[in-house]
Amino acid sequence: MKGLILSGGKGSRLRPVTHTLPKQLIPVANKPVLFYAIESLRDAGITGIGIVVGENKNEVIKMVGDGSRWGIHVTYIEQEAPLGLAHAVKISESFIGNEPFIMFLGDNLLQQGVSTLIKKFQKDRPHSLVLLGEVEEPRYFGVAELKNGKIIRLVEKPQFPPSNLALVGVYLFDQNIFQAVHSIRPSWRNELEITDAIQWMVENGYEVHPHLLTGWWKDTGKPEDVLEANRLVLETITTKIEGSVSSDSRVIGPLVIEPGAKVVNSVIRGPAVIGKDCTIINSCIGPFLSVSDEVTVNNSEIENSIVLPCSTISGVPLRIDKSLIGRNVKVNARPKRQNAINLILGDTCQVYVT
Repeated sequence: MKGLILSGGKGSRLRPVTHTLPKQLIPVANKPVLFYAIESLRDAGITGIGIVVGENKNEVIKMVGDGSRWGIHVTYIEQEAPLGLAHAVKISESFIGNEPFIMFLGDNLLQQGVSTLIKKFQKDRPHSLVLLGEVEEPRYFGVAELKNGKIIRLVEKPQFPPSNLALVGVYLFDQNIFQAVHSIRPSWRNELEITDAIQWMVENGYEVHPHLLTGWWKDTGKPEDVLEANRLVLETITTKIEGSVSSDSRVIGPLVIEPGAKVVNSVIRGPAVIGKDCTIINSCIGPFLSVSDEVTVNNSEIENSIVLPCSTISGVPLRIDKSLIGRNVKVNARPKRQNAINLILGDTCQVYVT
């Protein structure tokens, strides 16, 4: 069996961070979301993985490489534009060949892994197996309708959902999916929808089985979802302190402090992860905080947030909370000057000053 991870898409709901960083590479507990998908497939015994990439392909290739660090081999498949999940399957046909495969959306985090799902597919041998999860607002998802343990209908973001079972973003297929993706037409969004392809299989007599999710899953497409995923993963960490913590500092709860990090006269409340070569001085940080490599926090408070590499937070008089801070960002206190503003404006901006 092969693996297919989708890592295209523009991540428009996560801008401005995703102007320069693919959403699948945003770190959760200091690990890119995409790496969790790779490790989930690797742990299930899959060693041949195709990654569908888009306009930010160079960043993905730089971070993932050839896959050897995980003991796998990665093949990159370029998608010219975000033309839909079924289109991603379509352009991956030469990579997949006649093998069954599992498709995993690269911005999803899944607590349970995929080993059980793969074993069920290999045992029951349906033409497709779709992972489903119960949600409170099914009208925002692709939704499945079941009958006698099989999927009989799929609806994309229905106004009146037939169930509360949403498509989680993990699918298993045999080679019949390629006939489906070649048979459907683009939706109103001008995309080839995977829900339409699976519905085609259902209508043409192929067996499509559901598998109900156990444990949590997160689609990290919005800032609040990234932060919630960060909280969920941080709750599983165990303490490992390899950096230095001064005697006048206090650490509480599960923490990871990586080599080269320095904590001076500060309080850290776990769960939290502090990356390599960070500097934390005269600050109170955490809980539920992930600080990437080479970040400096000085005379500030921050919790329930993610800070990407090489950023500085200094002298901020208010506690920072529920924030996603990008790479090379500087967050400083406002200078105590009256009747002055500081502006850095891009093209075609409009500013109103009163």
